[in-house]
Amino acid sequence: MKCRAGNRIESVLVLMVLCGSALGSARAAVQTNGGATAAPAANAQLPNEATTTGKAHDDAFIIGNEDMLAISVWKEPELSKSVPVRSDGRISLPLVGEMQAAGKTPLQLEMDIASKLTNFITAPEVTVIVEKVNSKKFNIVGEVSRPGSYPIATATTIMDAIAAAGGFRDFAKKTGVYILRKSPDGHEARINFNYKDFIKGKNPDQNVKLQADDTIIVP
Repeated sequence: MKCRAGNRIESVLVLMVLCGSALGSARAAVQTNGGATAAPAANAQLPNEATTTGKAHDDAFIIGNEDMLAISVWKEPELSKSVPVRSDGRISLPLVGEMQAAGKTPLQLEMDIASKLTNFITAPEVTVIVEKVNSKKFNIVGEVSRPGSYPIATATTIMDAIAAAGGFRDFAKKTGVYILRKSPDGHEARINFNYKDFIKGKNPDQNVKLQADDTIIVP
């Protein structure tokens, strides 16, 4: 009788241990699932955050010939497309037709397109982004890793240009860099740039902003 009672007690203890383990596993599963559910909820907010950012263009930029524009009309996918600015400075869009783009800022072009679309759409929302700048370029030649012609982004400086060209070669004369710039009357000006002085904090104003058709010489 004692043996049977002992066996029953052991069975009860084993059952209690198993139940406790099962309960602990269930709680862990609930916590794990809860954590997994919470993560997508946090991630689900990311698209909303992205949509609240400002327009990705500079309102001071002047559109030029051969620039590539991304034009988007909200809720009108058939009117949203990428278009090049032709050599005559004009673009062509559905419903809008031909219109001048060169010489305007993206914001001005947005307003012009929206004005023409009001004949077809109620309160059109238009976004114009310059996808690729082809109208404004600078040249860099001489002792740099990648000499050539590069597009001018907003506020491109001499230092930006040197970085875009891969930096100096080993034997570049870093104190003798200069820009050749043509003025509207056809004269050519020379703007000196001493790289070694600049990185020491001397004469920081020499790191001037580039203009279209500037040529940087690195001897």
